[in-house]
Amino acid sequence: MPTHGPAQEPTTELDARYSSALHPLPGAADVTATEWTEAQRHLRAAEIFWVSTVRPDGRLHVTPVIGAWHDGVLYFSTGAGEQKARNLAHDGHCALTTGRNSLTEGLDLVVEGRAEPVSDPAVLDEVIAAYEAKYGPHITSPEGSFHGIGEAFRKGDAVVFAVSPATAYGFGRNEGVYTHTRWAF
Repeated sequence: MPTHGPAQEPTTELDARYSSALHPLPGAADVTATEWTEAQRHLRAAEIFWVSTVRPDGRLHVTPVIGAWHDGVLYFSTGAGEQKARNLAHDGHCALTTGRNSLTEGLDLVVEGRAEPVSDPAVLDEVIAAYEAKYGPHITSPEGSFHGIGEAFRKGDAVVFAVSPATAYGFGRNEGVYTHTRWAF
């Protein structure tokens, strides 16, 4: 299982090929890479992530999940019999994406890594607390969409996966100023 947080801060690189640095618009001449702290802020706030896995026959599988960024690790869950769980049992490599559906504003993020099942009760309690803090009544209220998810985590009725980033990408847009940042861990 991944340790909490990356072993070190990532290296950060602006890829000018896909940034406004090559095609400067007004205000874009000094475009810089997005700081990892800013990316983490967006990971903590994102309500939905899209997880991409690979089926044993090589076909892709993409589906939305809720998740929590906690101590440098992205956590998400699924039922043990669901396609993504079966795919990850075969090949743990995956990508989680989140962002905005806007051409002119926002930061889209891609986190690539290896999904590892979490079984340590202390870590599961931390993940449950992170989910409850993030999603509030959606999890804590009996009327919430995901009420009971914490107990499902504890009982093993849902598999919790931890993804420590190996590589992450940020695609920023600010009124026509574009950035493409790569973080390597």
